[in-house]
Amino acid sequence: MFFKGNKQANGAYAVIGLGRFGSAVATTLVQNGEDVIIVDKDPDRVRELRYLTDNAYVINHLDQKSLEEIGVADCKAAIIAIGSQIDANILATLYCINLKVPTVIAKANTKDMGSILEKLGAQTVYPEWEMGERLANQLSNKRVIDYFSVSGNIDIAQINAPRSFVGKQLKTLALRQKYGISIIAIQTSERTIEEIDPDYVFEKGDIIIIIGSNQNIRAFEQSAS
Repeated sequence: MFFKGNKQANGAYAVIGLGRFGSAVATTLVQNGEDVIIVDKDPDRVRELRYLTDNAYVINHLDQKSLEEIGVADCKAAIIAIGSQIDANILATLYCINLKVPTVIAKANTKDMGSILEKLGAQTVYPEWEMGERLANQLSNKRVIDYFSVSGNIDIAQINAPRSFVGKQLKTLALRQKYGISIIAIQTSERTIEEIDPDYVFEKGDIIIIIGSNQNIRAFEQSAS
């Protein structure tokens, strides 16, 4: 086992598996000011990310004792980002749950795998599926700038405000009543407005961030002009 330093892990995030997904999670957490423990069986992957943390480990044979020794039990969340080895993914998830990590999030490549992980008590993410879904929604909704799912059938979309909005107050548009969507932020040329005044008057070039079901967002995009 290789390790760098012995920083306390209390309140940290454990990222187990340093492929593209795991590396992105670990890097972004550190950029957001969080402490992380990173783990992989590949020394080269760990070496590449050593600059992120004082808790970087190579574990050739993952087991519960090894995870406990490096402080995973003291973490507030564990992200299991092992992609190709289904058995290792499931075992790592089980070990983290047994160590009573409050939040365990596991990467799943298929719905069947996700079902197994959820039965163990983990939350699941489907990076490849979600990226494909996001791209498809961007392509099929022509006004959409960005799009992602929150949970179930609830989505968030970043959309160029329709021309018909210009000069009108938000409260006169009745978007919830007409389309079943809500605006949660407005991006103007100068700022992002998160606390939205119902009297806000839209200007040309405004971008709206809306929340609603995929069907309602699609209906709004198709009908608004």
